[in-house]
Amino acid sequence: MNFANKIMCLAGLSLLCACESGRDDAAQRESYGNIPSIEDSELRGSAAEFITNAGDRVFFAYDTSSLEQEGSETLRRQAEWLKVNPAYRVLIEGHCDERGTREYNIGLGERRADAAAKFLESNGVDGSRIRTISYGKDRPISSEGTQEEINRVNRVAISVIER
Repeated sequence: MNFANKIMCLAGLSLLCACESGRDDAAQRESYGNIPSIEDSELRGSAAEFITNAGDRVFFAYDTSSLEQEGSETLRRQAEWLKVNPAYRVLIEGHCDERGTREYNIGLGERRADAAAKFLESNGVDGSRIRTISYGKDRPISSEGTQEEINRVNRVAISVIER
């Protein structure tokens, strides 16, 4: 399989995972059969590898910025990836569901992004490589599914890899 085909396959897999409404990383891996780690040297150190092997989303319970065990495990994998790939920085986006005022949700999204950033720093990632932003409820991740699913998938911190 040539490089372009590998990228297309990874892009399709990423879209499938991103479109999975409201399901956590473990449920997504289970529903697609365990997603294999990227072993190909052509893709090593890429943003696609980060998403596939570390995961880019940490979900939160309603009205909280406290990390749950699964989110901590995802962030631990992210920290390891970032330490191995020092050329990359990360932008952590804090998101909220539609409940609450805009102002409240901007603050909650900021606390969620900050919680993820602090976890990465405490696991060896230089703080100068981490930026945060809060979108509150202004940029929903999903608007499809039941209201419960929509709310769950929108309570998230997303790590975006940057050069």
